[in-house]
Amino acid sequence: MGPRQSTPGSPRVAAVTVSYGSERVLPPFLASVPASSSSPISVVIADNRPESGTVAQIAASAGAQYLAMPRNLGYGSAMNAGVAVLPATVEWVLLSNPDVVLAPGALDRLVAAGEADSRIGSVGPAILNSDGSVYPSARAVPSLRTGIGHAMFANLWPSNPWSQRYRNDSTVPGRGRDAGWLSGACLLVRRSAFDDVGGFDESFFMYFEDVDLGYRLGKKGYRNVYEPAARAAHAGAHATTTDSVKMIAAHHESARKFLAKKYSGVALWPLRAMLTVGLNIRSALAARRVTQQGH
Repeated sequence: MGPRQSTPGSPRVAAVTVSYGSERVLPPFLASVPASSSSPISVVIADNRPESGTVAQIAASAGAQYLAMPRNLGYGSAMNAGVAVLPATVEWVLLSNPDVVLAPGALDRLVAAGEADSRIGSVGPAILNSDGSVYPSARAVPSLRTGIGHAMFANLWPSNPWSQRYRNDSTVPGRGRDAGWLSGACLLVRRSAFDDVGGFDESFFMYFEDVDLGYRLGKKGYRNVYEPAARAAHAGAHATTTDSVKMIAAHHESARKFLAKKYSGVALWPLRAMLTVGLNIRSALAARRVTQQGH
């Protein structure tokens, strides 16, 4: 599919973010978007918790399009809905968490990297944690072997070879490279490629929808490229202990679902069973640690 034809003043680049009680973090994100690009940006906010009406007011004051979801259908579903309402002229879409702040020029750098090769389907920036460290946002697609090794040993033996292979040296900020998948916390996608693979798999309510997207883009022949010249700061979620425990369980369940989807053959059942055991153990240990820290 060739580039969409633009008319004067029509946006080629857009940003979509998903809010779920994100009133506090949305304004800094929205304020960072204009300085990240030399071109006009169309912004859509998909709201998974629209009851208060506050996010609609924030969107209006920022000149963003507000999209109230009928109920909380998850991150991927809301992102798909946001992309669907963008103008047909949009060729590149930034998919971002609302608690991200883009560095000046970041979006221009991502678009330039993506346009260097028509096979590039997604581009990810260096994502900085609140302490300034680089989040491992460009990773290898997990296999059963790396998945089991990472699940079993990541907490007990952080430098284990399976976790290192999975992280793909993605904490090295200065080296651009291809990756199996890029973090959905802040990710630029070629719209035609995103449409080609059907967007996010909406069966993933939370977590691993970005892993699955990168995997399916790769299977279709698209490249996922890490571009550390573009930077974004990610504050991260601030959840209660109860919420954190639920999120840990959701993360490990989504990991199991992705690997079961990728390796669905009957002959692989014993390995899937081993992976499930490993993920359950890791989830229980992580939840216990969070609970102990909360007391």
